[in-house]
Amino acid sequence: MTKQSKPSLLIWGVPLVVILAVVAAFVVNSAEQSRSQLPILGEVPSFRLTASNGEEFTRTDLNGRLHVVNFMFTRCQGVCPTMSANIKKMYDLYRGSDKVRFLSITVDPDYDTLEVLRTYADGFGVNDGRWIFARGPLVDVAVLLEHGFMLDASDLPSNHPSYLILVDDKGQIRGFYSYNDDDELTALRDNVRNLARSM
Repeated sequence: MTKQSKPSLLIWGVPLVVILAVVAAFVVNSAEQSRSQLPILGEVPSFRLTASNGEEFTRTDLNGRLHVVNFMFTRCQGVCPTMSANIKKMYDLYRGSDKVRFLSITVDPDYDTLEVLRTYADGFGVNDGRWIFARGPLVDVAVLLEHGFMLDASDLPSNHPSYLILVDDKGQIRGFYSYNDDDELTALRDNVRNLARSM
């Protein structure tokens, strides 16, 4: 390095560091504001389910990652195929992220055995642990629906809720989104991205 290049480096280097620090602070502040602006609608209570791989999935497993949760059943010919197809798009979108997972809970556990759930998952190209299909006794699922997610469970499985529910990395419910409304699905993706940035 020549004597002439040192002052030049100081002249341009210091302002560049300051600019980068300001930009970084702005990004962090924006992410924190996005998290704080999204309401906390409730907290997921304790639950115990069995994932399609045979492993237990509990409330503790929600911690540390964002989850998009839905209630479905594999024989459903109404909303479920569209709901699962839209989750599949998000599953593909966040393929490179370890911060976002998806949890589909069956409301027809008598039919939806672990083997049936595995076959259903295979049909959507699920090949890792980022999209969990889970089951539990219907009475427990109904309690989780009504007292955990504040949704109607009076006529399962046919009349099950069709929302995509955003749960943050602390197990707090941050939003309910229509499974087939483009604007709401866009809002869901935006909120997932903003929450992930602040983790």
